[in-house]
Amino acid sequence: MTKNFIYPVLLAAAFLISACNDILDPEVELSLTEEDVLHNYNNTQARAVAIYTYLPNGFQYIDGAMIASAGDEAEHTIETSAIQKFNTGTWNALDNPDGAWSNCFNGIRTANLFLEKSDEVELDYYRLDPNPSQQEAYRTRLANIKRWKYEARFLRAYFYMELVKRYGGVPILERSYTVNDNYQNVQRNTLEECFDFIVAECDSAARELPPVYEEGDLGRATKGAALALKSRALLYRASDLYNDVSWCGGYAHPELISMVNADRLEQWDAAARAAKAVLDLSEAGYSLAPDYGELFRTYNSPEIILARRNGATNSFESTNFPIGYDGGNSGTTPSQNLVDAYEMSDGTDFDWTDAEQVADPYVNRDPRLAYTIVTNNAPFKDRAVECWAGGRDGKGVTRATKTGYYIRKYVDPNLDLLLGQTSIHSWILIRLGEIYLNYAEAMNEAYGPNDDHGYGMTALQAINAVRNRTGVMMPAIPSSVTREQLRERIRRERRIELAFEDHRLWDVRRWMTATTDLAEPIRGVDINKRGGTYEYTPIEVEKRVFEPKMFFYPIPQKDINISRWPQNPLW
Repeated sequence: MTKNFIYPVLLAAAFLISACNDILDPEVELSLTEEDVLHNYNNTQARAVAIYTYLPNGFQYIDGAMIASAGDEAEHTIETSAIQKFNTGTWNALDNPDGAWSNCFNGIRTANLFLEKSDEVELDYYRLDPNPSQQEAYRTRLANIKRWKYEARFLRAYFYMELVKRYGGVPILERSYTVNDNYQNVQRNTLEECFDFIVAECDSAARELPPVYEEGDLGRATKGAALALKSRALLYRASDLYNDVSWCGGYAHPELISMVNADRLEQWDAAARAAKAVLDLSEAGYSLAPDYGELFRTYNSPEIILARRNGATNSFESTNFPIGYDGGNSGTTPSQNLVDAYEMSDGTDFDWTDAEQVADPYVNRDPRLAYTIVTNNAPFKDRAVECWAGGRDGKGVTRATKTGYYIRKYVDPNLDLLLGQTSIHSWILIRLGEIYLNYAEAMNEAYGPNDDHGYGMTALQAINAVRNRTGVMMPAIPSSVTREQLRERIRRERRIELAFEDHRLWDVRRWMTATTDLAEPIRGVDINKRGGTYEYTPIEVEKRVFEPKMFFYPIPQKDINISRWPQNPLW
């Protein structure tokens, strides 16, 4: 490879520094020179904010579909959507619908460029003026620039976490690259090195970022966000997939996908301590939201640790309103696989052999079912939803749900799409409910259900805190539960509590249950109206494909061709 070749990973926009328009906020005057951009305080702030645009936006992540439709949570109604390649198993190193590789490396490059150039801001106007107000402005601006740098480091760590959970070990790039660099020495780092880097960056950011901002901007990285990302990273690091290479047939580079010879107890303990640090961060004011349904239609809940703040739109509603409503297009439709996971309100399982339950299968269920999924005959806008065959939202209508369900989570049902009404949508990246479940899982794996190991909370107490939150109030899991039983309850609780929040697809991979969970057919329900009653019959909607090689994504082939990196196993 010659140094003039534009390496697709590192140099997707190698001329960023010379084409100054690319690093400007859209509001900034495009005629500014590179020197104006790099030396001006306001433009530097805009560059810091621009790094946030690379955070995931899960509302229509792949070709209009939520990534949930690539797993066992949902089916996307549009057959031609690229999301379907995951379901048919026709994706590969040449054709992967998930654009995380390029998006995250572009975010990393943008963060690195900011870190390299942010100290070039010209502040002499303030520094040289003895006026106390100007000196205060000088100190404030210096402090802001320092904080922005730690925000950039946190965001870079977040992008690396997104890559690691998909690809395993990837190159750790701590500076921006140009066409004049020699790329032959750039190699994939080990999985351990990647996790260590993410954790170290989170620790550094947590020491410098505030627990809250005076203006209450939940869209910016805080101390809690850094600690929470560390919690997530350490939970993944301790999980089965990252500590087991038995599935990949003697892969020659296990260090790229596995924590070789790691102490599992030590890893689980570290994950538990990291989660507890977030739960103990009293100055951040975090608490579980009292209204589970409204949590996903706001941006200022005390449960939200980090969210991507989006503008006012109605595109999610247009994509996902039931088909019989004006402007609705069905979109991401929940599966029966997911619906069946919701318990009865007394904590028992729903039973398809129980005639009384089957006659009205959505009553007396975990309240989160109604907050998350639109079921047949449920109130929505100005009428009851008609998912039955022949109904306005059921079979017989073009592009109606195939599963018998529609998504409710994140949907604003008050919007009139014909009038073009919009509302603010924030994609929650990290919230407190996840952290409680991170803690419960790590503590249970390390010490079992009832041993708090001096940390002040047991695994059982953590999961029950989520189940017993105001507005949900599901029965507590009893203290007699075994470690193995609680493991399954925690996994089920994550499936319910975090549905459609971009966790399930990665959870079943790290648990190594994806070869079962994601290979099972997607199921739905046939609904027939008989007078004033309904008959519900479970059906198979679509067969799905998941092979062991899919535990990790393949490195894009164009980058393998250039770098000669080892490809991930079995691809």
